[in-house]
Amino acid sequence: MTTTDLALDVTDPATDPADQRTTAGDTTPRRPSLSPSRAADFKTCPLLYRFRTIDRLPEKKSRAAVRGTLVHTVLEKLYDLPPAERTVAAARDLVDPAWAELREEPGVADLFEAAEAGETELAGWLDSAGALVETYFRLEDPTRIQPEGREELVEVTLPDGLLLRGFVDRLDVARNGALRVVDYKTGGMPREAFEAKALFQMKFYALVLWRTRGVVAAQLKLIYLKDGDVLTYAPDEAELLRFERTLQAIWAAIAKAVETGDFRPNRSRLCSWCDHQAFCPSFGGTPPRFPAEAAAAAGWRTTVPVTAV
Repeated sequence: MTTTDLALDVTDPATDPADQRTTAGDTTPRRPSLSPSRAADFKTCPLLYRFRTIDRLPEKKSRAAVRGTLVHTVLEKLYDLPPAERTVAAARDLVDPAWAELREEPGVADLFEAAEAGETELAGWLDSAGALVETYFRLEDPTRIQPEGREELVEVTLPDGLLLRGFVDRLDVARNGALRVVDYKTGGMPREAFEAKALFQMKFYALVLWRTRGVVAAQLKLIYLKDGDVLTYAPDEAELLRFERTLQAIWAAIAKAVETGDFRPNRSRLCSWCDHQAFCPSFGGTPPRFPAEAAAAAGWRTTVPVTAV
């Protein structure tokens, strides 16, 4: 489980709110690469991108993010079962063992151990996760689906050298070869004005799949479990070409910022949820020294002097 899905959400930009997941595996790129979430970070605030990607500053886990990870884990494991056994009851039974594994990650169990009446709160929280899983069955019939991939790593190197990589929640392939890209969201469906941001990550996946398989996805499907809504979209080649140019422009801006060490903050209402205000000039803070040595070691080109600590 990874955090490579799009982060543009109006409720909690400190996580990847499109799916509200935390990190459960090492997804450090083999070399500098672009994922949907990191592209979203840079578009939202270049300094946030630096803190997360270059400095790798720690961020607090939230109950909402961890619940998202839990729900995704259950839905992933649901498809390990034979089709006839993929029932609501079976899915609910997967919640407790998935939580037993997840709570072993650093900082996860602390979300409840530090709270008063922690066991009561935990029981209610687990029940809310189970309710989200149950909502899924109103939106799809898992007995009729046989995914080709779950938590599927998709990546491609474009002709200009840009490495795109991310993880798809579910990839379905029809008998005629048609592709459907599915992503689970534990939040609510965005208003129409924010649909383009929600689809950003899905177009990213569609682009990578097109470049690797030569097939344009027939459907991009976002499943919103909070309110039981579904958003679908069908891209075309011309749109994916335009989107590819957009990603290349974002990457060029990122590369220039790394080269100079100049990452500007972009103050917005999303700042309220940022863990890094103490280091942000917009809030009177001072960023840490730019880690030029770490950037260079990771393969970035930078003109910032490497200074011994």
